[in-house]
Amino acid sequence: MKKGRNIIGRLGYGLLGLMAVMGLAGCGKATAREPVTVTIWHVYGGQAESPLNDMIAEFNETVGKEENIQVQVGSVTNTNTIHENVLSSAFGDPGAEDLPDMFVSYPKTVLALPDETVLVNYQDYFSEEELSCFIPTFLTEGQIDGRQLILPVAKSTEIMFVNETAFNRYAKVSGASLSDLETWEGVFRIAEDYTRWTDEKTPDIPEDGKPFFVHDYHFNYFQVGVESLGEHFFTKNGTELVFGPAFERVWAPYAKAAEEGGIWLQSGYATEPLRTGDSIVSVASSASVLYYSDTVTYADNTTEKVNRISMPCPVFENGEKLVMQRGAGICTVKSTPEREKACITFLKWLTDPERNVEFVTQLGYMPVKQESFEKYLPAAIDRLRDPMYQSLYQAFLQTQEQYIFYTAPQYDTYLDLETRFEDLVRQKLQIARRSFLESPEQSPEELAETTLESFRKDYQQ
Repeated sequence: MKKGRNIIGRLGYGLLGLMAVMGLAGCGKATAREPVTVTIWHVYGGQAESPLNDMIAEFNETVGKEENIQVQVGSVTNTNTIHENVLSSAFGDPGAEDLPDMFVSYPKTVLALPDETVLVNYQDYFSEEELSCFIPTFLTEGQIDGRQLILPVAKSTEIMFVNETAFNRYAKVSGASLSDLETWEGVFRIAEDYTRWTDEKTPDIPEDGKPFFVHDYHFNYFQVGVESLGEHFFTKNGTELVFGPAFERVWAPYAKAAEEGGIWLQSGYATEPLRTGDSIVSVASSASVLYYSDTVTYADNTTEKVNRISMPCPVFENGEKLVMQRGAGICTVKSTPEREKACITFLKWLTDPERNVEFVTQLGYMPVKQESFEKYLPAAIDRLRDPMYQSLYQAFLQTQEQYIFYTAPQYDTYLDLETRFEDLVRQKLQIARRSFLESPEQSPEELAETTLESFRKDYQQ
């Protein structure tokens, strides 16, 4: 009897299944399976106009459609904002959004997370052979405690951007040349003179000279500068900075130029004062090219067409040609096997050698695989039509050939040291600038030394 009931049960289930199939057939096609949708926060462009958004749209219409995956852009911001948003989400701050499936990150963001184990280890999804295709130093930067937590998708370095049109006007009167900008000593010497020159152009308005130079990250200038002179910038355990002779050498010309008005000391990115003509030379990530145009809009709302060129980052006289490796990677948050696999599928697609070159050359970045450099990048450079990008890649290739890329150490304390340094150095140099204006008879060199002592004392508290 029991056996009979089982047979009837199986027959019943079979009939129900057949009826279900017939019902679906009668209503047309079966309902399509919902795609696996994953989100990403990134920094490549703006919300409305972004090369990565365009690449994502292409992925969604091709491989994504075939694999039933959709990548959705949650936000497009800048590196500072995305860092803050990721940490707010990770710490569960009130009002913070949930972490996305993928987000752009520097090591400092990962190191500041309350729990790094929430991130996917890419070694679980990429074979050794696949990882060996990436440029080793680019991978190393994203390795934390032996785990590949950040995958490089586009890398950059620091480049000097010059408003050549404005510089030539100054050079015609002063005799300065672009070769003066190859060393930090030359940059700061010209910065002081440029401020005096712009001040003298309006004798009826005192102390309105314009700053010549702006650095996107003061911390990088000091860190790379000290290391290039053969000394360590950090103590061995990374808890403090070393204020030795090399630091003093890096500080002196920078502080003196800042006191005399030659250095832009406001917050924000270096692109802004160059767009408004408030400064004419910057050192910033090569990716900053994305935010420049060939037009300067001045405070009175007049505009001017300018020629922007790129040069390798300055170095100290007799110092090593060292330059910061920059460019974030992408982290993937642990979720479900389906969502993680969807993220990996997209990232492998984006880092395909030929496609990666297509992506990075829209942004002023380097590709991340050796095959990209050797096989696809030269032809891509030949196809560039924007003079600004042509100049950038010429400086890029010169940098690759002549410089050593410096990678910042992965200390848990790095972010705190950087944040305190950035805030305090601006504050101290702004105070020194005001002091110089109020008492112009004082020695700029002595004021620079006094400011250094004040900075060192407050920073070490």
